[in-house]
Amino acid sequence: MNEQDLNWDDVRDLSRRVLAGEPFTLTAESRAILQRTGPQVGIPAADVERALQSEASAATLLTEVARRIHAGSHRLSRALSEATKRQEEGDMNGARQVLRDIVEDEVVPLYRDIAQIQLEALDED
Repeated sequence: MNEQDLNWDDVRDLSRRVLAGEPFTLTAESRAILQRTGPQVGIPAADVERALQSEASAATLLTEVARRIHAGSHRLSRALSEATKRQEEGDMNGARQVLRDIVEDEVVPLYRDIAQIQLEALDED
């Protein structure tokens, strides 16, 4: 995946507009945004395509995509912070376990990959 593919600003912007009261409209642009970002946050492409069959289900998909981006980011940030804290305290096993837990539980592949990289870096020390 290249950097442009991982630009989630468009889905965040669309979600903010809808939350602010703008009606969701299933356009070629919103369809493309959801087709690209759905799988990036762990939603199978087939589920994305099913959701794009109606405006109501597409709006629900938008909400879920935005939720996964937001919630996953917070989970990853908390896990990295906790792992760093434990590492600084000399608890390397605890730091590794925090990262193992997020690798195992995280549904957003990018966030899972980041945690895996951090775990591998700890294992090299």
